[in-house]
Amino acid sequence: QVQLVESGGGSVQAGGSLRLSCVASGYIYSCMGWFRQVPGKEREGVAAIDWYDRTDYADFVKGRFTISRDSAKRNLYLQMNSLSPEDTAMYYCAAKECPTNYYARSGEVVTFTNKGQGTQVTVSS
Repeated sequence: QVQLVESGGGSVQAGGSLRLSCVASGYIYSCMGWFRQVPGKEREGVAAIDWYDRTDYADFVKGRFTISRDSAKRNLYLQMNSLSPEDTAMYYCAAKECPTNYYARSGEVVTFTNKGQGTQVTVSS
């Protein structure tokens, strides 16, 4: 059974940092990423990483967030620095199998069919 489980969310003050983690069990996906959602708003792709560890970021997190995965490709991370209240959202890990040498974009992550349950990030001013 395929399962994605996120952790690491929490409450921080503006300017602080959090590190989100996601463990993938049951299958190793070539493409993984993070998206976020605020109630009543559209999902936003945050970051993506492919089999070759190429990464892509949404403009609103570039220079602040870093996506990475371990060598076994089962653990996905999102290091979030310089957080602002606008980053408050539920963050989801998502994954899909991509074609060989496919470069996944951050915006596509919202379409990935396999998702976790999410972890809440709240940033106070």
